[in-house]
Amino acid sequence: MGELLNRKWILAEILPKNVDRELISFPVPIRQVLYNRGFDTRESAEGFMRADSPIYDPDLLLDMDKAVRRLSVAIENGEKIAIYGDYDVDGVTATSLLVEVIRELGGEVQEYIPNRFDEGYGLNFEALESLAGLGVNVVVTVDCGIRSPDEAKHALKMGLDLIISDHHHPRGDTPDGYAVICPKQAGDDYPNKDISGVGLAYKIGQALVAQFPDPSIAIESWLDLVALGTVADVVPLTGENRVLVRKGLENIHFGKRPGIIALANMAGIRFQEITSTDIGFKLGPRLNASGRLESAIASFNLLTSRNLETAAPIAMRLDELNRDRQKMTLISQEIAETISKKSEHELIYFASSGEFNEGIVGLIASKLTEAHYRPSIVGRTGEETTRASCRSIPEFHITNALDECADLLVRHGGHAMAAGFTVRNENLEILMQKLFSIAERDLGELDLNPRLIIDCEVSFKNLKKDLLDHLNLLNPTGARNPEASFLTRNALVSNVRQIGAEGKHLRMTLIEGGVTINAIAFQKGEWAENMPKRIDVVYRFELNEYNGFQSLQLNVKDIRKSQA
Repeated sequence: MGELLNRKWILAEILPKNVDRELISFPVPIRQVLYNRGFDTRESAEGFMRADSPIYDPDLLLDMDKAVRRLSVAIENGEKIAIYGDYDVDGVTATSLLVEVIRELGGEVQEYIPNRFDEGYGLNFEALESLAGLGVNVVVTVDCGIRSPDEAKHALKMGLDLIISDHHHPRGDTPDGYAVICPKQAGDDYPNKDISGVGLAYKIGQALVAQFPDPSIAIESWLDLVALGTVADVVPLTGENRVLVRKGLENIHFGKRPGIIALANMAGIRFQEITSTDIGFKLGPRLNASGRLESAIASFNLLTSRNLETAAPIAMRLDELNRDRQKMTLISQEIAETISKKSEHELIYFASSGEFNEGIVGLIASKLTEAHYRPSIVGRTGEETTRASCRSIPEFHITNALDECADLLVRHGGHAMAAGFTVRNENLEILMQKLFSIAERDLGELDLNPRLIIDCEVSFKNLKKDLLDHLNLLNPTGARNPEASFLTRNALVSNVRQIGAEGKHLRMTLIEGGVTINAIAFQKGEWAENMPKRIDVVYRFELNEYNGFQSLQLNVKDIRKSQA
């Protein structure tokens, strides 16, 4: 048993006395948590707990008025509209949302989600030609298109009115679409630059519904889809995003969408209690599984199902695909480990093989980054090209690195922490050498060990139900609004045992300050061997429900042998 990845434990700076006085109405640990998240006045802290950040006017987005006018005319005149999405959860929820909204407004609309294996990511010429051949007049992209200038020109030549909505970073000139909605493009004043793809789709829907006043149509009804896509895409859960997700979770709890109920049943969770964590680790992976292994249309059909009879078999299939995906990822990760070690490059892990399934290369890269705390690139090598996914660490902006190599790439795009690219096989070795050089430049002098940020040190005597009630007001948690983590030192360990399949997980009882509490450490079953008698423990404080009984427990993140 030892520290995970030699993680550095970083205990947050203790809040100043003047801030402590400002936040006196909150329990002591909560004051520190709020201060750590940038709230140092009672007013700002209470506003955060209420999640009362503004939901911005969609007309603040550049070209929104133009897009909505065109869509309104298309709806009124019965023109054919296509929603062109992406095969991840963000793209599928965005597609589902706009298809349902436009259909509800009386428009003639169809979905189009490209197949990962035949078409790859984003707009492609053949798909646009196919849609034009079906008589489509207006194409709206969701979660893609901002890096497709050539495809946009092609749409224009065919007479398609292309409305691009995308939350990714543009590269070079903005595509020449009929309208381009992207908060990251130059000249756009929309305050929330971190909105998700489904968040942008919601904004279009919001503006569109306003053009067709009907008290029976409430755009807020689609916030359940916004919650799914926003959490799954790991965009920051702060400000407007946090408000949209919190309201979306409330919608989910009402149980009005059969597809979500069916999926929750397969995941073994009650839809009335779904959290952002459940979306990230249980619902999201199942929704993603179809696009990874077959076609994302299955997930679209699930989310747009009108009844449980239709939704249940689709949810069952997604659950099967997710289990297959888990097995494939585990096997492929071992192969990737072997391949990457041959490169003997310590700053980037790289593996490419014709054996890899293209749908899971991103997951393999994630596993490598998680295991080694290094940027990781995993690709599937085809006859002429290699399609790869990248995952990174905060110290290395992977998309910026790929931008430096743009002359070697067929296409690429992504975020600071995740990206994808296609490269011709004859350029693959040159590309990797250039990326290795960039990593050497940017990371060579850094101490690359992950940090475990700890909100504050507490005694078990502080761990009471009222503290948990306050912690729940931090929800939804996620990127840039992490779950609160606490440190308790010199806890006595008893009743240590491995649980779960093959003893993967660890359960134990801890005693400190005269208080006894149960603890669980997922995926840390090996810690049972050589467990110290006394430990310092970093954990999340939570409510455990099992067989109808509730109890307080620690969800352990890391432990060390106590020095006390």
